[in-house]
Amino acid sequence: MFSVSSVPPWFVSTTAPSDIADALARAGSRLGPFENRLSWYEEVGSTNDLAAAAAEAGASEGLVVVANTQSTGRGRVGRRWSSPAGAGLYVSVVLRPAGPALRLLTIAAGVAIAEGVHAASGLETCVKWPNDVHVGSRKLAGILAEAGSSGGAVNHVVLGFGINIRRAAYPPDVAARATSIERELGREVDRGLVLAECLAALSNQYGMLQSGAVDGVITAWRKRAALHMGRVVEWDVDGGSRQGCAKDIDATGALLVRVDDQIVRVVSGEVRWL
Repeated sequence: MFSVSSVPPWFVSTTAPSDIADALARAGSRLGPFENRLSWYEEVGSTNDLAAAAAEAGASEGLVVVANTQSTGRGRVGRRWSSPAGAGLYVSVVLRPAGPALRLLTIAAGVAIAEGVHAASGLETCVKWPNDVHVGSRKLAGILAEAGSSGGAVNHVVLGFGINIRRAAYPPDVAARATSIERELGREVDRGLVLAECLAALSNQYGMLQSGAVDGVITAWRKRAALHMGRVVEWDVDGGSRQGCAKDIDATGALLVRVDDQIVRVVSGEVRWL
């Protein structure tokens, strides 16, 4: 566990369920910086908020915050992330990356979630820029990276991810475009194993970034993103919008889009896949 001295007194977790604790124990050193760093909650507002508070208070890299349900879970651009109790994994980890590892963190996380889900359940998934894991056209998991800074420099990143494990009663707008591992497979899966394999895969991908092996991360992402490359995308710019054909990502993780006879880099913001 993390050092008590580095965490505010209100940051108090409960004992993790046996399926979670047992799976993480079996994974052992494969979890890398995440080994023995779990903080479990039955219900929170947002795991990202708790992890960010701990990081700002000095918690070291590798802290893992997991909740059984969130009341104010969120995704990119302020969207609400539906977090029904017991239906998914709602996870945030504290990282302190630098250089290429910082720029490509979301790309690496997408690969890691896809690899972890497959290792734990056999389900094949694909990734979609910038932060989604899909099965076909339906969303299985989402990723949200939020940076914290000091003196103008990033000193930590809270990487949050939510994975739909079981069938659940989602709001109508979510139900129309979401799926879960158990829905796709038609059988139960071990959520503890899914968490352990995703953290192990994240440890591996993050280690590759930290060591400078960015080409391997990008190659793995491209392989899993092939289904979506070639699709028309639309994004907002200068008070209007533009459209083009998604082609690839570059070495910094930016989406490369062909617009007429030019290649345009899309770095951030809302991208709509048409």
